[in-house]
Amino acid sequence: MFPGLSLDRGARLLVVVAHPDDETFGCGSLLLRAAAEGLVTGVCCATRGEAGEIAPGADVPGADLGRVREDELRRAAALLGVTHVDLLGFEDSGMSGDPAPSALAAATPATVRESVRSAAQPFDPDVLVTLDASDGHRDHVVMRDATLGVGDQLGLPVYLHCLPRSLMQQWVDHMLRDRPETEHLAVREQLGELGTPDELVDVVLDQTDHLGARETAISAHRSQTSPFEGLPPELRRAFLGHDHLQRAR
Repeated sequence: MFPGLSLDRGARLLVVVAHPDDETFGCGSLLLRAAAEGLVTGVCCATRGEAGEIAPGADVPGADLGRVREDELRRAAALLGVTHVDLLGFEDSGMSGDPAPSALAAATPATVRESVRSAAQPFDPDVLVTLDASDGHRDHVVMRDATLGVGDQLGLPVYLHCLPRSLMQQWVDHMLRDRPETEHLAVREQLGELGTPDELVDVVLDQTDHLGARETAISAHRSQTSPFEGLPPELRRAFLGHDHLQRAR
């Protein structure tokens, strides 16, 4: 049985995210653990990540970042043991500014919920997992809320993959020193604090056995700079070595 989620072998777990790399930077160890425990895993991704910042030195032919990031998503998903990937076709909203009419953040909540539900039903999941959106990215918020709504509609448990506030404060302190230009710091000024309060975390999974495989999957997203890049080794391991989940539904 999958620890903490009460899922037996053969159960179906669907990770619902906004951008290519969210599945790996956020839920990579969870997907690896699920596959190792005999679960069938899928990823439902809302956008192709067109608004992401290209990592220094990354080669993006023809400046077609969306195509590159979709390819990276599919490669990383295969490395994570994912058997099914859906792309919903919304446009990446970026973190700030007025979103385009076709962007995820401009869509009505009902439209996003219906799109997620339509993708989820053929996969027939037993549980949904999405990011807690406590980093403040507006697309993450949209997908969190849509996933919760679909969980209600389909009568499925929903788990939020959490960024614990205690770790996020350490991350903020590091970024203020080393990468003060990162957009997440501006979001933090609006929100006050980043991360889910530690006391709201229901399940903590030790994922150190899957660190090597997750690092390999992270490296598949060559066009993007991971949020763990440049962190002190002990802080990087604190983020990647454990998964923190909150049962929201």
